[in-house]
Amino acid sequence: MFDLKVINSVLDQFEEEKNIPRTKMIEAIEAALATAYKKEYGKRNQIIRSSLDMNVGTPVFEQIKQVVDESLVYFDTEEERAEDDERTLFDSEKHILLEDAQRMKKDAELGSELAFPLELKEDFGRIAAQTAKQVIIQKIREAEKSSILEEFAGREGEIVSGTVQRVERGMIYVDLGRTTGIIPFEEQIRGERYRTGERIRAYLYSVDEGARGVFLRLSRAQPQFVVELFKLEAPELANGTVVIKAIAREPGSRTKLAVISEDSHIDPVGSLVGQRGVRVSTVTSELGGERIDIMEWSDDEVLFVKDALSPAEVTSVELDEKEHKATVTVTEDQQSLAIGRGGQNVRLAAKLTGWSIDIASLGGDNVAETDGAAVEVAKEEVKEPTNIEIDTSVQSAAESTVEEATVTEEPLEETTLTVEDAVKHADDGAVEEKTEEEEKQRES
Repeated sequence: MFDLKVINSVLDQFEEEKNIPRTKMIEAIEAALATAYKKEYGKRNQIIRSSLDMNVGTPVFEQIKQVVDESLVYFDTEEERAEDDERTLFDSEKHILLEDAQRMKKDAELGSELAFPLELKEDFGRIAAQTAKQVIIQKIREAEKSSILEEFAGREGEIVSGTVQRVERGMIYVDLGRTTGIIPFEEQIRGERYRTGERIRAYLYSVDEGARGVFLRLSRAQPQFVVELFKLEAPELANGTVVIKAIAREPGSRTKLAVISEDSHIDPVGSLVGQRGVRVSTVTSELGGERIDIMEWSDDEVLFVKDALSPAEVTSVELDEKEHKATVTVTEDQQSLAIGRGGQNVRLAAKLTGWSIDIASLGGDNVAETDGAAVEVAKEEVKEPTNIEIDTSVQSAAESTVEEATVTEEPLEETTLTVEDAVKHADDGAVEEKTEEEEKQRES
C-alpha cells in the first residue's frame, strides 16, 4: 500500500512546475509497477498490466491475453512455414483460443483481450525497483516533452523572452524556463554581443521535435521579428486595423516598411511612429539602433517606388512592365541619398516594391542598377584633364620670367613649355640671380 499523501504531493508539484497532468503521472507509476512485477514474479512473454486505486493506494495486477483463432497461429515450432505465412507462434502466456475465451466470457471476440487477476505482491527486489525507477523517469521525460511541444507549438510566430544561458560555437543558447532555445549564427544581428545571464528577446520561428527533446529555433534577424515588435507597441497593428503590406530588412542596419490602414480615420504611418516617435524609437532601441523607414503602401506603382526611395526626392519614374524594371530619375544632389551607402537604399527599395530599379541622373547617365535584391553601383568615368600648354619666350637667364602665356589645345613647337616647366625655370632663374647678388656683396 502506498502513502497517498506523498503521491498526491508529488503529482501536484509536477503538474504545477512542469505542467504534466496527473493522469500522465499516474500512468507512469502504473507502468513502472507492472514492469517491476514482471521482473520479479512474472514469466517470459507475459503481458502484465497494473492499475493504482488512488482512493486506498493499493495496486492491482492483471495478466492480459489476446483472443486468437487456430487459423491465425501455429502450434508446432518444427512445422515448416511458407514464406508468405504471417501467422504467429501460439503462446499460452499471451494468447487464448476463441473457444476457451467464450467459455469464460460469452461475448469474447477475435482480437479482444481478457484480463486474469494476479496475486498481489508488495515486496520487490533491488533490480525490480531500479527498473521501475527507470520506467518512471522515461515516462516523465516523454510527458514533459509532449507538454513543451504542445505549449510552444502554439507560440510559433511570436516573440519569446529569456536569459542567455551560454554562447557556444557562434550559437546563443537562451533559457526559456522549461526548455532552451537556440539562436543560430545566421539568425543573429551582426555586431550584437551578449553575456551570460543577460535578458534577450527573439522571434520563435521553428519548433522541432527530436530524439533528445524539443528544439526551439529563435531569430533576431528575420523581418518578421520587426513586425512582431511593432505589434507589441502599436495596438492598431495588433488588432488588424493597420496592416504591414511589405517589409525589407538588412539586420542591424536598416529596415523599410510599407503600411496601409483599413480605417480611413487612422493614419497608418503615425500609428507605427507614435507620439513624438516613441513607438518607433522603442523598436529601434531593441534592434540596437537599426534605422527604420515607414511609408504608406500605394496601389500606384509609380508613387510606391518614389516613396520607397525616401528620403531621396525622385524627379520621375518610368516603368517597364515587360522587364519589370523601374527607371528612376533624380537630380545630382539626390543621387547619394537615392543610392544609399553601398547601394543600401536602392537595394531595400527594390526588395520592398518587387521592381528592379535603375537610378539615372538628369543628364541621362545610369548611376545605380538593381537586380531584385542585389545592387551594383556604376563607377563614374573619370575624364583625363586637357593638357594645358604655355607658349613662352625666355629673354635672359638672369630674369628667367614668363613674358607671354597663351593656352592652346594643340601641341606647340619644341620651345613650348608646360606650366610646371615654366615655373621651374622661373624659380631657377630667381635662385641664380640671388646668388650673383650675394657674391657681389662679398667682393665689395
